[in-house]
Amino acid sequence: MLFHYHLWTPFVEETERFYQQLGFQVTQRIGKYEGAFTSFDPPLDWDDFREQQILFRIIEMKRGAINITFGYGKKVMFDHIGFLVTEADRLKVIDRAEGLGLTVQANERRTFIGTPFGFRVELQTHPDAVESETGDQLLQLGIATPKPGLEPLLSQLLDRAVPEITTSVSQRMHARKAVFSGTPALSLQDPNGLEVRTVNPLALINGRIEDQNL
Repeated sequence: MLFHYHLWTPFVEETERFYQQLGFQVTQRIGKYEGAFTSFDPPLDWDDFREQQILFRIIEMKRGAINITFGYGKKVMFDHIGFLVTEADRLKVIDRAEGLGLTVQANERRTFIGTPFGFRVELQTHPDAVESETGDQLLQLGIATPKPGLEPLLSQLLDRAVPEITTSVSQRMHARKAVFSGTPALSLQDPNGLEVRTVNPLALINGRIEDQNL
């Protein structure tokens, strides 16, 4: 199940506020302050630390079965996507990744697989990465890459069709559209230029999102 994406952004507070307005809850804030990584988790909010010189490494936000993370970067950059998988499936995907000559980085919490498209694929086995596996879902993520071939590669890795990921060719790699299930139907742009849509899950037809005039 596609559940996650991560961005680097100079618009950290603005990004958090945008997703809060869509019903996401902040579950973690970790930033570098006075040379040490420090937690600024809720119930702290931005009025408590906005004036401090904090370099946020990660802010995590959750809604249903969706997990979004972002941290400070000098420019907007898309870093990785994440799939929630079983441990057995994780091991199978690692074997297939190694067979394809892809870089694999694994620890107790997460596994990352490098791709030749400029971003990574995370494999997550811990159900606490989301609020609820039956809640609102990340139905689709559109990714632009400088060269074609991403969808076939993901299909090889996961050993299935991957309709959750749609691709287009662009001069630079970036995430261009995220589609969530939920109501009301919305079409907005986040502070990083990512088109964010919320649709009724019944709009998912044959693994693809039915075009709607939002």
